[in-house]
Amino acid sequence: MHTFHQTGAILFAIAAIASAQSSSSSASPSASSSTNSGILAQQSPSWLPKFAAPSGVSTSYPTGTIDTGSSLDKAELDSSAYPEAWAPASTKGSEIQAVMKAIDWSKVPKVSPNKATKDGNVVVTDSKSDSSCWWSSTNCVKPKVDYLPEDIVYCPNAGDWGLNYDDGPYNPSEDDKELNAYAEPVLYNFLAKNNNQKATLFYIGSNVVSYPAAAKRALNDGHVLCVHTWSHPAMTTQTNIQVVAELYWTLRAIKEATGVTPKCWRPPFGDVDDRVRAIAWQMGMTTMIWDEDSNDWNMPGDGGGDLPWDTVNGYFEDWVEARKNGSDNKHGHIVLEHELNNATVKMTQKWLPTLQETFNVKSIHDCMGITQPYWEQNWVYPANASGNSTSSSGNATISASSSAAASSGSAVASSSAASSSSSASDSSDSSAEAAGASSGSASSASESSTTTSAATTFSMSSVALGLAMVAVTAFMS
Repeated sequence: MHTFHQTGAILFAIAAIASAQSSSSSASPSASSSTNSGILAQQSPSWLPKFAAPSGVSTSYPTGTIDTGSSLDKAELDSSAYPEAWAPASTKGSEIQAVMKAIDWSKVPKVSPNKATKDGNVVVTDSKSDSSCWWSSTNCVKPKVDYLPEDIVYCPNAGDWGLNYDDGPYNPSEDDKELNAYAEPVLYNFLAKNNNQKATLFYIGSNVVSYPAAAKRALNDGHVLCVHTWSHPAMTTQTNIQVVAELYWTLRAIKEATGVTPKCWRPPFGDVDDRVRAIAWQMGMTTMIWDEDSNDWNMPGDGGGDLPWDTVNGYFEDWVEARKNGSDNKHGHIVLEHELNNATVKMTQKWLPTLQETFNVKSIHDCMGITQPYWEQNWVYPANASGNSTSSSGNATISASSSAAASSGSAVASSSAASSSSSASDSSDSSAEAAGASSGSASSASESSTTTSAATTFSMSSVALGLAMVAVTAFMS
């Protein structure tokens, strides 16, 4: 149970009640997200095509038996309607122009795209002033403009582990049976068989088009789907219309394959600034980063690198030990992991059971209290959807200055700043990681492992509102 100072309790309660009262009650998927905090109101992506409901996919949070069949349909979406897989997202056509017209460009900071190497990797420069909150340069996660919310970086409660995987869905190989032994639905089945574990999944649009059945399986299993761009570029190197295209085609693919429209995205390499954040926010998505990096993408494996398995294994050993010995007690974590290849899936298979014994392993959305991760309001995730709450001690006290960030059609506000823990993998930087990436394959899914200093936003659910009312009652009595 959290212990609140009376003054803190009343401030938190007032903020919570005000936020909850501002929530939109509209059941329409085109409802807007308003705010009383000064954060720019969002509109749902009404510019997406009106697809027919996909077959064989849930229309609300699944509560029945999870399918753990070993094979999936290999049929693709109509690739002629999309850019070339893993090529830069096309900026041509009326669909992109419709998004461009819907964005209020006066609310997009006028920041020039950053320079890129011939391989497409961002050229990172140091900036003491960092007027655009460029994560790759300064690890900034609190926008310099007041109309954008802070990035989600870590779970607010100590002991929580926000399970997440980048670069999916992991497609099967055409001619390699060994690699196919780790392609989806292998990871999703493993999660289902281990305490029906839920995760937040950041999808590459190219992979969704070529393997939509895997995205359906993930949604049907209760995982949360988010955007990770079409072709995995360093987003601050892209022009405005290129940013729009990288996000748009991925949103479109997920919507066509599964029927849901994500409200979350993660920038490849963590490369984001206020210009890119503003575009993503106006396209309906909150930016999610991480506070610890497993560097699993860089292990030897299909499209991977040469980081020894034992090094990555050691990171997990350190995180578990820190939690067990009580030194990890400030907040929870969002540890960057991937469903990129055989090596990354093997690492999850090794460590997930131990993590479940040590942490409250749950999706990022669950640890943040976000119950409506999509613009379709019939999707409501229950609190503690993962059903894994083995660790109950050491939860962090919620700051009275933290304000509520609603998950769907309600107020979104930034929280107070707090420092994150250092990454166990700080010997690797964005440049080294990017060198292992290939723009034409899943190996371009590498991420930066630089330590982040972060603030977090969390969602106001009905449970939080109830806690707020209890706090008021306690204070007044």
